[in-house]
Amino acid sequence: MNEELNALRDQIDHVDKQLVDLLAQRLKLVAGVGEVKSRYGIPVYAPEREAAMLASRRAEAEAAGIPADLIEDVLRRVMRESYSSENDSGFKCVKPELRRIVVVGGQGQLGRLFVQMFRLSGYQVDILEKDDWEQADTLLAGASVVLVAVPIDISCQIIDRLTHLPADCLLVDITSIKQKPLQHMLAAHKGPVLGLHPMFGPDVASLAKQVIVCCDGRGAEQYQWLLEQMQIWGARLQSVTAKEHDDAMSFIQALRHFTTYAYGYHLFEEKADIKCLLALSSPIYRLELAMVGRLFAQDPALYADIILSSEQNLQLIRRYHQRMGEAIQRLEKGDKQVFISHFKEVAAYFGDYAQQFLRESKQLLAQASDRRHHD
Repeated sequence: MNEELNALRDQIDHVDKQLVDLLAQRLKLVAGVGEVKSRYGIPVYAPEREAAMLASRRAEAEAAGIPADLIEDVLRRVMRESYSSENDSGFKCVKPELRRIVVVGGQGQLGRLFVQMFRLSGYQVDILEKDDWEQADTLLAGASVVLVAVPIDISCQIIDRLTHLPADCLLVDITSIKQKPLQHMLAAHKGPVLGLHPMFGPDVASLAKQVIVCCDGRGAEQYQWLLEQMQIWGARLQSVTAKEHDDAMSFIQALRHFTTYAYGYHLFEEKADIKCLLALSSPIYRLELAMVGRLFAQDPALYADIILSSEQNLQLIRRYHQRMGEAIQRLEKGDKQVFISHFKEVAAYFGDYAQQFLRESKQLLAQASDRRHHD
C-alpha cells in the first residue's frame, strides 16, 4: 500500500513542479505587461479585463470537471502577486513638467509609501521632516505639490505653517479625518487644495484595488492629473464631501477600533488564555482574534488620535454602549422570542447585503482554514 501511495504522491509532486514552472512563466509575462502599462500609462488594475478573464477561466474549469471556485481562488492569488510585481516596472508620469513634490512627513510609514510611488512614476520628490524646517522655505518655494503626511494630532498645526506656497502649488493631505484639515488647508493656501484618505496601511505590496477617498477643496481642474496618476497606480478613487467622509469614518474607523480595543481589554481583564482560545477556536473566531491582536501590535497613539479626533466619534461610541446595555437587558429577561424578533428586524435592515456578506465571509473562512497551522 505504501509503495502504491508513494507512487501517486510522486506523480502529484511532478505535476506540482509543472505548476511552479507555469507560474514562473506567467510572472515573466506579467513583467512584460507591466513594462507596456508603464510606457503607455495604462492603469495597473483593469476591472473589466479581470472580470472577463475570471469568467472565461471559470467556464473552462467547469468544462474540465474542476470546481470553478478553485480556479478563481488560484487565479486571484496569482493576480495579487502579479499586481505587486508590476510595481517593479514603474509607472507613467502623467505630468512630467511638474516641479518638485514635497512630502511633509515623508519618512513616516504612509508618507514613505507615497514618496516611493511618486518616485516610481518619475517625479522629483523631497522630504520635509520635523528637523528640516530651517530649510523649509527653500524646499517649498519650488514645489508644485506639497503633501502633508503627519499624525492627526499635529496635522492642522503643520498645515497652518504652509502659508507661503507658490500660487499654483497643489496642497494635499492624507489625514484620516477630512473636515478640519481641509478647512485649515483652504485658509492657509489660496491655490488648489485636495483632501485624500488612503484606506490602507503602509504595508500594502501594491495599490491595485486599494481605495483612496478624495475630498474636493479647490481647483479640481488643477489636481485632475493627480487623480489620474493614482488610478494608474491601480487605486480605486471614491469622491465624497469631507462631512460624508467623517460621518462614515466614525463607523469604519473610530467605532470599529474602539470595539476591537474594548474586546482586547476585556480579554486582558478576564485573563483569558489566548493559547487555549486559539487551539479551540473556530475559523471565524480565529479571524476575529487575529484582528484584535493586530490592533495591539501597532502604534497606540495612532488609534487614540483616530478615536479622539472628534466629539462625534465619542457620541457614537456612547450610543453603541447604550444599545449594548439595551441588548443585555433583553437577554436578562430571558425572552427568546424578543431576541428573535429583534434579530429579524436587523436582518431586514441588512437586506441583500446579508447574503452577500455571508458568501464573502465563507471565502475568507476557507482561506483562514487553509493557512491554519498546528497551534
